[in-house]
Amino acid sequence: MLFIANGTLYPMTGGKERVERGSIAVEDGKILRAGTGFSYEDICTALHRPEGAREKDTYIDAGGNWVMPGIIESHCHMGITEEKKGMEGDDCNEMVDPITPQLRAIDAINSMDAAFDDAVRAGITSAMIGPGSSNVVGGQFAFVKTKGRRIDDLIVRAPAAMKVAFGENPKVNYGDQDKSPSTRMAIAAMLREELTCARAYQRKKNQAGDDFEEDFHYEAWLPVLDRKIPLKAHVHRADDIFTAIRIAEEFGLCMTLDHCSEGHMIAEEIKASGFPAIVGPDLASRSKIEVQNMAFKTAGVLNAHGVKVAITTDHPVSIIASLPLCAGLAVKAGLPLMEGLRAITIYAAQICGVDDRVGSLETGKDGDIVIFDGNPMEIFTHTLMTIIDGKIVYRNTHF
Repeated sequence: MLFIANGTLYPMTGGKERVERGSIAVEDGKILRAGTGFSYEDICTALHRPEGAREKDTYIDAGGNWVMPGIIESHCHMGITEEKKGMEGDDCNEMVDPITPQLRAIDAINSMDAAFDDAVRAGITSAMIGPGSSNVVGGQFAFVKTKGRRIDDLIVRAPAAMKVAFGENPKVNYGDQDKSPSTRMAIAAMLREELTCARAYQRKKNQAGDDFEEDFHYEAWLPVLDRKIPLKAHVHRADDIFTAIRIAEEFGLCMTLDHCSEGHMIAEEIKASGFPAIVGPDLASRSKIEVQNMAFKTAGVLNAHGVKVAITTDHPVSIIASLPLCAGLAVKAGLPLMEGLRAITIYAAQICGVDDRVGSLETGKDGDIVIFDGNPMEIFTHTLMTIIDGKIVYRNTHF
């Protein structure tokens, strides 16, 4: 068992934003209890834990420091676009075919990429990772933990989303090859055609029975059509956001609006659509036309209109360790402080469809916990300890 005592807890759910002198008990990687009114001895008694077994337990005095659920990166390319390796470590975009739903992130994520260690040191315990935005359909994202050698052992959910992209990236990548799509019209048309074929495939499979010959390409679409996972739509400009909404509504699909750089300009319409937004990377240059209106205020404006918002670094566009600082800059630009923390914990978990496992300090959830010596959204705050599945994976030498 791992037991944390004397912490200032930020549970992210429930009636209290902050719990003074709180404790957390973790057994077999899951949170047994979090809050006040119990001690380590109480938990040992409840578990009928003999004295000999207690010698193997880990007891941590948090010293009044901040204790939070692990931070969540809701959209990145960590381990697919590896650091320090150039072309040899870049597996982010398969730029020979604009429609590649069958690609799986888990086949390209190198969990020994240096960025994973940076994430752990920043208190980031899980991340949504997948292909880039060069293709109209890029492939399947996976939601994974951030510590371990073998990606198969880190998976929380895979597939977790289907990447689709609108706007400049597919246009430029294929227009430069004298191939379609070279216009926004073609991007939308190709996606509609693909979804129409996938739906026809689904009908045939449902009607055929056991003798049906599966198609690997279209099998990837079934969890999307069954609304088990969302489209993960790369959209910056307002018109691209509207096109993504239009197509998702036409086919009755779930979707997340990733980047959403002009979301503050159309906040009422996004709220009406019901789709959540993953905002960022705002800690980056305005390197192309479609991000010319990018601003840290976007998250706050959307939140004020009732849109559920998470924040992303889009690593390596902004480095993964800057995620809590990006949330802090969004708070500085108008997002309420607790909403900033939720945007990188419980809201990120809900948007990624994994809030049954991570995102808050609740009984039954994974023991992903971080101890900070202050607000993690402030520049001088240190990560004191990172815990994943009840195991300490990073400890500051001064703690």
